[in-house]
Amino acid sequence: MKKLKLLIATVLLAIISNAQVTTWGFDKSHSNVRFAVSHMVISEVEGNFSIFEGSVVSSKADFSDAEITFTIDVSSIDTDSESRDEHLLNEDFFDVAKYPTIDFRSKSMKNVGENKFELTGDLTMHGVTKEIILGAKYGGTIKDPWGNTKAGFKVTGTIDRTLWDLNYNSTMDSGGLVIGEEIDIVCNLELKKL
Repeated sequence: MKKLKLLIATVLLAIISNAQVTTWGFDKSHSNVRFAVSHMVISEVEGNFSIFEGSVVSSKADFSDAEITFTIDVSSIDTDSESRDEHLLNEDFFDVAKYPTIDFRSKSMKNVGENKFELTGDLTMHGVTKEIILGAKYGGTIKDPWGNTKAGFKVTGTIDRTLWDLNYNSTMDSGGLVIGEEIDIVCNLELKKL
């Protein structure tokens, strides 16, 4: 009888623990993935990726234990110039035929105070995986007018594209690079509780 009670208690504890885990998807119509890179030192080119998917799994309301997976379809790049986009997709840059996605897998999400987090994870791009650290600002969790539970984050950071073997460039007479090596990333993400 004691073994049966112990078994029942173990099963109930497992059910209760699993019930607290929440999975979130991305509301794509209210989320975006943007980037900017310097051009000839004097200006910036901005762009975005319009096709992406992923999930966030967390058991804590403050998301400090969040496990995040995020995949970007590289072919969805848009810099407001068709010829530039085609160049970015070829072998000089992303080589989309060989490397069609950019993938992020979180390792930790550390609360650093006042709704701010340090998000650490592996970024795989162009066949290379490197650990990166991004900033994440939590905007809050609400219930929308249609009864959906939503949460918002703004994720920002800077990466050096050459670490992922995205090395194409030219040097100007002044010595500056035509295309900057540092890429600024800004993602506005609205999550929907699944």
